Amino acid sequence: VQLVESGGGSVQAGGSLKLSCTASGFTGSGYCMGWFRQAPGKEREGVSFISWNGQITYYEDSVKGRFAISRDNAKNTLYLVMNSLKPEDTAMYYCATDFVGSYGTWYRESDYNYWGQGTQVTVSS
Repeated sequence: VQLVESGGGSVQAGGSLKLSCTASGFTGSGYCMGWFRQAPGKEREGVSFISWNGQITYYEDSVKGRFAISRDNAKNTLYLVMNSLKPEDTAMYYCATDFVGSYGTWYRESDYNYWGQGTQVTVSS
């Protein structure tokens, strides 16, 4: 099983990025997926979650209205569109899948079994 993130980069505040996470080695279409991020010196936190069919999504409060999660099950790919980026969004972003928790704990790291290596997002002021 492999998850590969891409799309990170350096942008100025107010800019946009689109992250992708492509899954291989298993059929990701039947699994919920999530995006997490970890800033230097901070714990990894849940950013967003999407159910297997895309009908249920959750967002961390600070990104609501700015980030949008989506998935293309035919391509085994997860996306995160990030608009109006702020310096505090700077972090390594990870995708995760094989969610074994309940929707109420979508932000819990331990409820995901597979993780990507991450893609760096840097937002300058």
